[in-house]
Amino acid sequence: MQRHGISTGCRFLLAITFVGISALFPAFGSAQAIAPIPADQPVPRADQNSMIAHEQLLDKARRGGIDVYFEGDSITRRWGATDYPELLANWKKNFFGWNAANFGWGADTIQNILWRLHNGELDGVHPKVIILLAGTNNVGNPLPAGSNEEKAADITSGIRAILDVMRIKAPDAVIVLMGIFPRNDSLSLVPLIKKINENLSGLADGKKVRFLNINDQLADKDGKLLTGMTNPDKLHLAIQGYQVWADALKPLLNELLGPPAKEDHAPPPTGDPKAKTSQ
Repeated sequence: MQRHGISTGCRFLLAITFVGISALFPAFGSAQAIAPIPADQPVPRADQNSMIAHEQLLDKARRGGIDVYFEGDSITRRWGATDYPELLANWKKNFFGWNAANFGWGADTIQNILWRLHNGELDGVHPKVIILLAGTNNVGNPLPAGSNEEKAADITSGIRAILDVMRIKAPDAVIVLMGIFPRNDSLSLVPLIKKINENLSGLADGKKVRFLNINDQLADKDGKLLTGMTNPDKLHLAIQGYQVWADALKPLLNELLGPPAKEDHAPPPTGDPKAKTSQ
């Protein structure tokens, strides 16, 4: 089947062409170093699991019925994935009736998310609201030498590129741009995350792009995550952290969509293709 003149086989060939590059990007669930490619450049994931997941997400996009479109990396993905049943139950509890669908994929950098968006995952979906959380894998991986200001500028440029493609492919959607969440696997990253979030706030117009930073509810004034907010890895959210996120989103969803309906028409959730619990 052709999608924008590029077949599935051609996309796989494109991914293989980038093997030398994408091998340097984190594999699913890992945090290896990435090549010094600017964050505003799309780069595919060439590992088979990611390519299968991409096909699953393309199928999810084609099914329609999506009013709220979540995009991001593993922090987003785990919330609505079949291989994290407790988190999926929390997702359903909070968003059932708003036709929400999750398009996050684990370990994606900004560059990887850009590639997925440029290759069909938002085409024809027409969501009313998009929730975007991206960038922590760029923060956590080694970047080209430079100051926090330079690194923050690169990551901000990448997020701006994501917003640009979202506005082109879903011009009627309101985008909720999340500030990058605190991560305590390396407290040295706190100043960089703060600087990036300051930059991201400037990308919002308060209308079509809303900036939402909930870090003061997840962490103390020094950026140290509050007890119960994350997993032992000090990066991914625990249910309590996800509930904080949900409680911040629901007033916006009520404003933009009205109260949740009694029925939900979003396509069923997907999971890790390698996981026994995936569907």
